[in-house]
Amino acid sequence: MSTSDKPSKPIANIVCLGGGHGLFNTLRSARTIADYVSAIVTVADDGGSSGRIRRELGSLPPGDLRMALAALTKDNERGRMWEEVLQHRFGGSGALKGHALGNFLITGVAQVMGSEMEALDEIGRLLGIEGRVIPMSNEPLDLEAEVLGLEEDPREVVAVRGQVAVASTLGEVRRVKLYPDNPPASKEAVEAILNADLVSMGPGSWFSSVIPHLLVPEIVDALNQTKAVKALVLNLVPEPGETAGMSLEHHIHMVRQHCPSLHIDVVIVDLSTMPVASARHHLDRAAAAIGAKVIYRDVREDDNRGRWTDRHNPKKLAAVLQEVSGGVKDLPERE
Repeated sequence: MSTSDKPSKPIANIVCLGGGHGLFNTLRSARTIADYVSAIVTVADDGGSSGRIRRELGSLPPGDLRMALAALTKDNERGRMWEEVLQHRFGGSGALKGHALGNFLITGVAQVMGSEMEALDEIGRLLGIEGRVIPMSNEPLDLEAEVLGLEEDPREVVAVRGQVAVASTLGEVRRVKLYPDNPPASKEAVEAILNADLVSMGPGSWFSSVIPHLLVPEIVDALNQTKAVKALVLNLVPEPGETAGMSLEHHIHMVRQHCPSLHIDVVIVDLSTMPVASARHHLDRAAAAIGAKVIYRDVREDDNRGRWTDRHNPKKLAAVLQEVSGGVKDLPERE
């Protein structure tokens, strides 16, 4: 489905919270069913090209912002060309190796304009995006996790600092926090959430892309004040590293542990991961604790040979987001 093939009654305004590839896929879904899509993006990345630019220039890490811009480009020849330009990485063996062109574009325009938000808006206009890419905070943040299982005594808690280190840890992540503590949200992020018709969180790296939004008090306040339907999209499989061995139920518990005040309307679970009845009962209870109803839908991508992948299918996810946008009270548990 292209952006010109939106449903006859598209959702006016969708806001998607996240980062990285999980947010990219959600934005690909949202752009087909919404008049306007806002991406609210984490700003704690410290690896690769983003980390190098952040350390050298003190700017926001541009990588996840670039990915969101690329996801929202139009599904036509010009849009696909701009997506390729943004995502292009330099080769060779010199200082440019591994840098994404789009990271330089965001950083350079921000230096000229004096504002990352103004730069993102200007690039969005250049790309013809029907929406906006918004950093969750206007200052770069650091992520730290409390991790078990890294020392000889498995009960010993170790502090692991940095988004890349947290995402790739071999231990069990118990809790994450941001530095500086309780950072201010960007006013654009708060306004987007308050004006949304639908807000999505996840899928994605749970501790490094999803939960960080819940550690920004003004974002949580906006989520609890908005009249939008709020959907939590669970991952298809545990990620190696930060969520290895973590159940679907535990994903929801982690949301509540980090943000007890948060209210969510619906939790979306793929049918292929649907647990047995006893486990579904526990999943329902975990969701009820954050005010949510669990629904099971087919949202998984296959490889065209009947084998499941670890990715959400943008068209399938778009259909489910469209389904929940009108409210969840009377939605059946299964399609």
